[in-house]
Amino acid sequence: MANQYFNYLPNFAYVSREPDAQILDFVLLKNIFRRVKLSNEVIGDLSNFTLYKIKGDERPDQVAFKLYGDQDLDWLVMLANNTLNQYEEWPMSNVSFYNYMIRKYGSESNFTNPHHYETRLVKDSLGVTMVKKGLRVPSDYTVTYLDSSLGTQTLNPVDMISNYEYESNLQDAKRNIYVLKAKFVNLAIELIETELLNEKGTSQYVSDDLSRGDNIRLYQ
Repeated sequence: MANQYFNYLPNFAYVSREPDAQILDFVLLKNIFRRVKLSNEVIGDLSNFTLYKIKGDERPDQVAFKLYGDQDLDWLVMLANNTLNQYEEWPMSNVSFYNYMIRKYGSESNFTNPHHYETRLVKDSLGVTMVKKGLRVPSDYTVTYLDSSLGTQTLNPVDMISNYEYESNLQDAKRNIYVLKAKFVNLAIELIETELLNEKGTSQYVSDDLSRGDNIRLYQ
């Protein structure tokens, strides 16, 4: 993801810290502290996006190639979802997920152990919801209610959620993302390039794509 994304970041002339550096020696770096996001002009209109479900072990670069014909636009796929960390915010590959499970739970035998318990949906004879689905509860949770047709009902509407099921659900929740429609890609890039221009009039301004740090050597 880094290569093309970093190309859009402005340069920053940082004071050299080398022992033999002269007063006016600078090192040219990318200003990685400049955070960008798609503007409200783009994000505010959902018609600019389409829902996409990540399949299998697909990576951002593979999604970018499939949608835009350019794997280097993987950063745009991530940016459209305000996602910064691929390793934590993108679904793991099958191998990575298995290794993660082993690290966290110790062995495969622990995958099926209870992680927590959740309620099942319960409705009375009239179709009125008595218990919502998916509430975390103790394993011995019970509910008692008066059913107009069946009389008093006492139930234990609980399902066990295993460690594996819990972790799989977290990964699956990351699979539904929004992607920018291909016809808006050039517009998005132009807006980002404009946003990253350096602000004129500041003490560090050199040019639109270059700023320079204050040289503290001059004041020592």
